[in-house]
Order: sequence, then structure tokens, then C-alpha cells
Amino acid sequence: MKTSKNLILYLVLSIIAFGMLFPLFWLISTSLKSPLEDVFSSGLQIVPLHPTLTNFRRVWQSYPFGQYLLNSTIIAGLTVILNLLFSALAAYPLARLDFVGRKIIFAAIVATLMIPFQIIMIPLYILIIQLGLKNSYLGVIFPSIASAFGIFLLRQAFASVPKELEEAGRMDGCSELDLWWSIMIPAIRPALTTLALFVFIGSWSDFLWPLIVLEDDKSYTLPLGVAKLASALDLDWRLIAAGSVISLVPVIAVFLFLQRYLVPTNIGSGIKG
Repeated sequence: MKTSKNLILYLVLSIIAFGMLFPLFWLISTSLKSPLEDVFSSGLQIVPLHPTLTNFRRVWQSYPFGQYLLNSTIIAGLTVILNLLFSALAAYPLARLDFVGRKIIFAAIVATLMIPFQIIMIPLYILIIQLGLKNSYLGVIFPSIASAFGIFLLRQAFASVPKELEEAGRMDGCSELDLWWSIMIPAIRPALTTLALFVFIGSWSDFLWPLIVLEDDKSYTLPLGVAKLASALDLDWRLIAAGSVISLVPVIAVFLFLQRYLVPTNIGSGIKG
């Protein structure tokens, strides 16, 4: 009886997984189809009859996708570093220090999660112009150097660290900054990795804000490059799919690299009551 339930469960999960992955399979299939094949053929053709990498070569040679890839890498990388730094600096006192108004400040930060980006987009754009950051990497990065979600996530992680670790660090003469860097940051590594993944994916796939800030084609990120590709090639879906696959590869690579660090560590294993 238990075996039958497990088989049904695995079958249902497999169907759900296939449904979620099917668009990705179809995208890769479209990118590999040759000019002799019709993308909109009457039959369901997941596996190309004559797979080719010509579409990727045409996209890479016809458009500066290497520059788009470099731009996205720089912007996403700096966004992740700055977001982790400032979110961790803001979250630590909210979790471990006792000061007047701490709960009110934390509640106000969390409340900003309910504000859509579109509401603050115009004031933020005016601020970017006043700071002279339009059409620059920093102008794209600026709204994401800290986030309410990041502060909330890291605050909860900091709060879960055993107080004995903090007390041991203070007995060793650690300053508040040393305590934050040497003890607290290593203790919340899984939370930092999770936040890094969220921030990287969000920055890498962002389309609206880079479209507003960036004017020079050479500064475009990959999502803008793919959109430009779609408008310039009269909807040649094979080439558009190839450009989309190129933009997906770094995200998958980063996830596969960081997934080993998502496992929570037993930070209190060495503490005895």
C-alpha cells in the first residue's frame, strides 16, 4: 500500500516537473533548429530533426552578445556583493543589538516590501539623474545595493545564532565589527548564499530598470540585448531562442555552483549547556 502511494506521488511530481521544464526544453529545441525546419510545424517537434549550432554563431557574430554578457556579469556581480554587504550591516544591529526603536525600524523596513517598484521608479530615476549616474553601471546597481527582503532574511539568520558564540567572541576581545565579520558572517553562510542567489537572478533578469537608465547600446545587459535582437530580426524565433539560451546559461551555472552552500550548518554543535 505504501509502495503504491509512493509511486503515485512520484508520478504526480514527475508530471509537474515536466510541465515546469517543458518551456525550457522547447526553448533549447527552437534554438537548435536549422533553417530547413519550420519552427511552427504542425507536429509537436521537441527534438530537432537536424540540430545545429548555427543560430548561436549567427547571434554571437551579428550582435555584441559578448559585451552584453560582460555588462550583465559586472552589474549582477557588483549588485550581489553590495547587497550582501549593506544588508548584513543593517541586519546585524537589528538582530543582536538592543537600542531604542529597533522593532519600529525593522517593521518599517519590512513594510516597504508592500510598495511596488513602479511607485518609486520615477522619484528614483530623478535621483539617478541628479547624482549623475544615468547610463552607467552604478545607476543600474544603485536601487539594489540593499533590499528589505535581504535585511529581513539576514536579520532572522543573525537572530538564530546562539548567544554563546557572541559571548565567546566578546571574551576574546572582539570589537563589534570583528564579531560581525569573524563570527556572525560565517555562522549565517547558508542565508547569505540564498540571498546571493535571489539577488543575482533578480539583477540578471531585470529588464525595466536597465531599460530606463541605460541609453548606449554598448552598455546594454543581456535582457535588453535579447529584446533588441527580437525587434531587429523580424521575430526569427530560432535566433531569439538562441540569445535567450545564452542568457540562461550563467544563471544555471551560478545555481549549480552555489547549491552546495545552501545546506544549513549546525552552528551550535560545539556548544554544550
